[in-house]
Amino acid sequence: MSGRGRLALCAYAATLMAAGAMLPLIEPAGWMLQAVFLLAIVSGVGALARRVPLARPLTVAVQALVLLLLLTLLFARGQAILGLLPGPDAFQRFGELLNAGGEDVGRYAIPAPATDGIRLMVLGGVLLIGLAVDALAVTFRSAAPAGLPLLALYSVAAGLSGGGASWLWFLLAATGYLVLLLAEGRDRLSQWGRVFGGAATAQGPTTGRYVPPGGATQALAPVRTGRRIGALALGVALVVPAALPALDGGLLDSAGNGNGSGQGGGTISAVNPLVSLQDSLNQPEDREVIRYRTNTTQTKDLYLRIVALDQFDGTAWKTSQRDISDVPNQLPQAPGLSPSVAVTEIKTNVSAAGSYKQSWLPLPYPATKVAINGRWRFEPEGRTLVGDRGQDTRGAQYSVTSLMVKPTAEQLSSAPRAPAKLLSEYTKVPDALPGDVRNIAKSVTKSATNNYERAVKLQDWFAVTGGFRYDTQVESGTGAGAISRFLKRKEGFCIHFSFSMAAMARTLGIPARVAVGFTPGSPLSDGSMSVGLQEAHAWPELYFEGVGWTRFEPTPSRGTPPDYTRPQSPSGGPSTPTEPEGSASPEPSTAPSETDNCPPQARRLGDCGAAAPQEVAPPTDPGTPASTWVSLGLGIVALVLVPLLPMLWRIRTRARRLRSGGRAPAGGADPALVSLQKTADGPVADAERALAEESARTLATWQEISDLAWDHGILPDESQTPRKAAARIVRLGKLEDEPADAVHRVARAVEQVLYAPEPRPVTGLGDDAQQVRAGLRAAASRGTRLRALLAPRSTVRVVWALSARWTAFTDRWGVRATASRWGLLDRWPPGILRRPSRQRS
Repeated sequence: MSGRGRLALCAYAATLMAAGAMLPLIEPAGWMLQAVFLLAIVSGVGALARRVPLARPLTVAVQALVLLLLLTLLFARGQAILGLLPGPDAFQRFGELLNAGGEDVGRYAIPAPATDGIRLMVLGGVLLIGLAVDALAVTFRSAAPAGLPLLALYSVAAGLSGGGASWLWFLLAATGYLVLLLAEGRDRLSQWGRVFGGAATAQGPTTGRYVPPGGATQALAPVRTGRRIGALALGVALVVPAALPALDGGLLDSAGNGNGSGQGGGTISAVNPLVSLQDSLNQPEDREVIRYRTNTTQTKDLYLRIVALDQFDGTAWKTSQRDISDVPNQLPQAPGLSPSVAVTEIKTNVSAAGSYKQSWLPLPYPATKVAINGRWRFEPEGRTLVGDRGQDTRGAQYSVTSLMVKPTAEQLSSAPRAPAKLLSEYTKVPDALPGDVRNIAKSVTKSATNNYERAVKLQDWFAVTGGFRYDTQVESGTGAGAISRFLKRKEGFCIHFSFSMAAMARTLGIPARVAVGFTPGSPLSDGSMSVGLQEAHAWPELYFEGVGWTRFEPTPSRGTPPDYTRPQSPSGGPSTPTEPEGSASPEPSTAPSETDNCPPQARRLGDCGAAAPQEVAPPTDPGTPASTWVSLGLGIVALVLVPLLPMLWRIRTRARRLRSGGRAPAGGADPALVSLQKTADGPVADAERALAEESARTLATWQEISDLAWDHGILPDESQTPRKAAARIVRLGKLEDEPADAVHRVARAVEQVLYAPEPRPVTGLGDDAQQVRAGLRAAASRGTRLRALLAPRSTVRVVWALSARWTAFTDRWGVRATASRWGLLDRWPPGILRRPSRQRS
């Protein structure tokens, strides 16, 4: 097999090995067989196009066209022209499938069913990644950048799995990339011709074969070194992620799937929390995740709200993308709340367990002030706090001031019409919502005269009179079809009740959304409240102008129906916040719990639940620390200087070569130059020293001219004599007149140094080098001049010099280590292990 064919096969295998990380995400796994077959076709087309041969961009274009035809044949045959050629209808079909696939990703838990939308996203993604890898590694002969699309493919799989992708899939993907790099290295080495090698064996000496200096072992050293480096990098990549914390974090508990995160910028978005909530409710052990103390005894209404789901698109309820900002010292007033409604201001100290990790902060609604340390951001519409740049709730201690709103039935009944903007957003229902949902809502509320009475009748129908049964084992589903099934089967858990009531309220023109969080929890003997995973809950919030977003409780046997939904609703009260009930302590206690007897080892593992709640002072802003400014300044300096390092090194090299003495820095010294400056037995006479310095200056000037030509695109050819090399530079560099004569003068001076019995000194070589530089710049294009200035090719000599020094170091100490291991240092004559010094001829 040819080197390019082997490289194409390795690129094909590397893509499939990286795609293996997506196997646990989708079932059945038949899509993988389709990917194997389709990617083989795309790779085969690329191999044929390269054999024609076609231009590189044209090869990639042909592969992309074949990829599009394959996807059309598989997913849009009915809309394609002649069943194969994609037209406007086919592209419209692709758009519909991609939209459906995006909705399915947010709707289903892992492993998700292989719907048409998900299959198109997965197959299309794998084929595009495969095309990119094949183009980079095979068509453009650059395998290293091909790791970026492979990494993207694995990262998508790891991200969809909540960061919990198995190390085995990473090992498989990394092995594929390593094999691809080794194949490219072998292909590059093969372009230098065959390497004949082999050391003498016990059966006799090898004959008719070329053995390089050092034997076959030295010839194979680069290959072995590459393999060792690859294996070491792979091992580090496996060990380091294993030592870091897992990238998990569901909405409600650490075992759940990821359901959104705070962004470091100005927006936040989240997806359906159904899976995490159901998992939490079905945990065999009600592990404590939150403990809090409050200065009110009326904790039955103290729901800890995490996030509000305000968008219903027919497939799921989810949060809209919202702007976020810094947490203000005093949160803005709750929307829609009138001063005429009675409220009680309470304070709560909250402590989250070390095992409870999620991005949203559980808060009573509506919170007016939050004191917490860390990177938290505020989303005003939902009045939620979300972690920024990886901030989460693990072990969080915070204090919350909130309002306990106590509206009367009369205030809710007489609520005026909501603002038009709020109505248009929060009463929107999808066209896919079955008509029976609207009809049942009208039937249940037919005797009601206002929105408040309609809301209460809906709540009572779900919770009491409708014959519904609470069951957390019911198949999950939040779309329009799932709501219709729930209304017929009448069994489900809080998600089904809250989503269905909110959807039915919207059909009646009542603004509605769904809140997700925790019920108040259970009291402990020390006066604090304990909230476990099984307190995870969802409830509808309906909007009434003058009261704001108001909680209802349609789920039977869960939570507590609010007082304002019962006939004995309290009377109106003052319009200003009142003090908590007299039986409550004026401030939440911060003393440790007497029952807190968790062993230290279990506490370190985060298995003891939440710590005793402590009061937290509001964070202060000490200003930007000096270390931040120093780091920022160093970062800016590095950002400016690093791209300029090649240019600065080149300027320094040119100055050292052309100044008196002609010594070049590391990477620029010529062996002949060094030999002229060394003697076997010490100092030389002044005349000989002057001649040696003049010769060194000549050789340094010639090397500078060679590097100038290299920087302008003329590769050096060490096999040519100085005269032929000069003619080549003049021809390829399009030099004329003085610059051309200057090249030839320096070449003749080099010949004098290298071949004349008594070299004659030549003056003005530095000026000749400057003329050559000016001539090369004048003849080159603008892009070539910029490349020669900012990214000169000859700076690779630095890498060569470092590599040579490292090789010399390892060779020297490798010989010494071998001799010491076999006890030869004591038996060999002195000096035999020293490297021979270069003698003057």
